[in-house]
Amino acid sequence: MNPLHLGVLLVSLLPGVDRLSGKSFATRSPLIAQQGVAATSHPLATQIALDILKRGGSAIDAAIAANAALGLMEPTGNGIGGDLYAIVWSARDQKLYGLNASGKSPRGLTMEEFKKRKLTSIPLYGPLPVSVPGCVDGWFELHEKFGKLPMKEVLAPAIGYARDGFPVTQLISYYWGRGVRALQDQPNFASVFAPAPKEGEIFRNPQLANTLERIGQSGKDIYYRGDIARAIDSFCREVGCYLRYEDLAAHSSKWVEPVSTNYRGYDVWELPPNGQGIAALQMLNLLEPHDLSSLGHNSASTLHLLIEAKKIAFEDRAKFYADTEFNKIPVDVLISKAYADQRRKHLDVNRAKRRIPAGNPRLEQGDTIYLTVADKDRNMISLIQSNYAGFGSGLVPTGLGFVLQDRGALFNLKEGEFNSYEPGKRPFHTIIPAFVTRDGKPFMSFGVMGGAMQPQGHVQVVSNIIDHGMNVQEAGDAARFRHTGSSQPTGETMTDGGLVSLESGIPLEVSRALIKMGHKLGMAVGGYGGYQAILYDRENDAYRAASESRKDGMAAGY
Repeated sequence: MNPLHLGVLLVSLLPGVDRLSGKSFATRSPLIAQQGVAATSHPLATQIALDILKRGGSAIDAAIAANAALGLMEPTGNGIGGDLYAIVWSARDQKLYGLNASGKSPRGLTMEEFKKRKLTSIPLYGPLPVSVPGCVDGWFELHEKFGKLPMKEVLAPAIGYARDGFPVTQLISYYWGRGVRALQDQPNFASVFAPAPKEGEIFRNPQLANTLERIGQSGKDIYYRGDIARAIDSFCREVGCYLRYEDLAAHSSKWVEPVSTNYRGYDVWELPPNGQGIAALQMLNLLEPHDLSSLGHNSASTLHLLIEAKKIAFEDRAKFYADTEFNKIPVDVLISKAYADQRRKHLDVNRAKRRIPAGNPRLEQGDTIYLTVADKDRNMISLIQSNYAGFGSGLVPTGLGFVLQDRGALFNLKEGEFNSYEPGKRPFHTIIPAFVTRDGKPFMSFGVMGGAMQPQGHVQVVSNIIDHGMNVQEAGDAARFRHTGSSQPTGETMTDGGLVSLESGIPLEVSRALIKMGHKLGMAVGGYGGYQAILYDRENDAYRAASESRKDGMAAGY
């Protein structure tokens, strides 16, 4: 077997028991530290975050520094051509803040253009799925409110690695190769990202170093209203992309109120649409009356309930989740206990449903990075950032060293729907940060990257900790299910119950029981998400952090 593939195949080879307890599986002990901690999907990015903390930076400074480094080191999932969302716990204010730093569709691209091309969906690659990149504006919004170090200093580690180079890790190398095979013919892509570096090879991106240096020196205006914006505009005109200087200049992030539901005494927080975070809250509401602890972790009965709850929530996700500036979305109703009581009639505890209607509330595979950082002042940030599918659109603006995202592929080309394409509109988004509080105090900052897997992963992690008593590392390493085939905001409708994939840490007898309940099972290698988390141990005034085994990442602290 090619050793590069081992990291991908590991997810299907996890043993069922932990090396110490004989119970839940964990690859390592949780990281425990008092002053500051960081958990990211790349060890070098984690160390950058710690360095920033030790220099007096806030958790938010450290998160931005790590994100900038990940855009270089893990371009298969994120970069400054993509969007960003974050939830911040402010120790000073004793409250959560939410940031939606996603961009809108080009104002010059209309539905008529898609009709003229006879398209029923927006292509994943090329000029048509590109939307305004929100990441850089998101950094500066976070920094202005919560930062302590100058942005030039925050971006310096990523700039240094971009110039001097870094060794590419195993799993990233594997996905890099896949990306190059798909995108090598897109404008400028091969000149920056091909050939795909093998595991351990040194990669440099001097173009990105120059771009980040200019942003650090001049601020976000150079990206949205200055020379970088003009370079993006000029490139897009050359390659038939509709993104323009005016779209970039009009962009702004949105500070939003996180929303929550209470699950067995814990408040689980997500951001409201255009993202999919509230699907996790809807699932938890549907599950709460069931005693998952007594049913057992990853038993057939427990997995069946989780899968059916996912199907129900995703019908509402397909119908209602979209840009709130274009639609009146009944978020409060969707995440209410009363609405869950109505929807629970579709949850048969014994049998899998093939088709489920969306509710009537009154008034799939993406690549992402997730990271979380906490500092000595007890500020915490849950941050997620993405190009959407792998490298994104494949379009690399000349001389800038990054790829423009393809998030616009998640619009629906059927008119009259909540998520129908319109100019200047934010598309439906899959990337979602999460946070948990208890009694109004921080309990855990966490996320599970990976397209439509994210709400499913959030619920599995929350249940692992609250229902099954796992520690923060076990909760992420434990074997997962992934359900695909639900109805989608892009217009597809579930008619056959979808497909359930199980990691091999789940016993074969459970698979057989699920088949008897009417579930269709498939085999998926990978696609089960990637988890990072920081749990605040209030009793000992210390942090416990985790980074799971499905990624190249690391949790560390001091």
